[in-house]
Amino acid sequence: MAMAVQERTIPSENTLVKYDNPLLVTKHSDKIVKDKTPAKTGGSGKIQTSSVTLDTKRETIEILNGILPPKEWEEEGKVWRQKVSSTPATRLDVINLQEQLDMRLQQRQARETGICPVRRELYSQCFDEIIRQVTVNCAERGLLLLRVRDEIKMTLAAYQTLYQSSIAFGMRKALQAEQGKEDLIATAEELQVQKTELEKTVAELRQKFDQAERRSSELREAEEKKYTEEIQFLKRTNQQLKTQLEGIIAPKK
Repeated sequence: MAMAVQERTIPSENTLVKYDNPLLVTKHSDKIVKDKTPAKTGGSGKIQTSSVTLDTKRETIEILNGILPPKEWEEEGKVWRQKVSSTPATRLDVINLQEQLDMRLQQRQARETGICPVRRELYSQCFDEIIRQVTVNCAERGLLLLRVRDEIKMTLAAYQTLYQSSIAFGMRKALQAEQGKEDLIATAEELQVQKTELEKTVAELRQKFDQAERRSSELREAEEKKYTEEIQFLKRTNQQLKTQLEGIIAPKK
């Protein structure tokens, strides 16, 4: 797999990160033969300095590709690859980056506050472009910024997981509360039925109690009347017997 000379210009409208022009990737068995003949220094120090510069630039490009991997896609049976740009950024590039960020925030109607995936995506792209610009000038500083970026992403992912867990927990609690509410409603209805039945039973028992009370009162009055009549009868009989006894005893005196 080798890079062909054919190039294609694609406007980078989908990202704020600056990329080189995409290259066509061709699949063939031919290998590009490189001239492995060592360059003759001829005793000059300029070639050695140029070699060190090339090695440093190659290392920077490798670091850039590690931080921001190349994009590959297939179109019309051809595979294209696009690497991140290794061109140093000027002051004008930074100003244009800021203007592009503001413009895209406005175009995509990103929210200014609160949780907004669009705003987060655009600021992530802007941060990646800043990392690219810094890495071109200082690879170590770019790697440190990469560490900061990964830490921020990990923290955001943790908060997102916590947020999703809290939503799931809240939904479970809401369902449990709803289920408990239905159970309580069913229990309340059952208790209401039992209350109605008990009130009916109490009314029946109270009616029976009143009937028994009236019957008992009537019986008591009848018994009292009977006893009063018997007492009166006994009193009259006693008086008669007393009178007769006095009549019998009186002539003997």
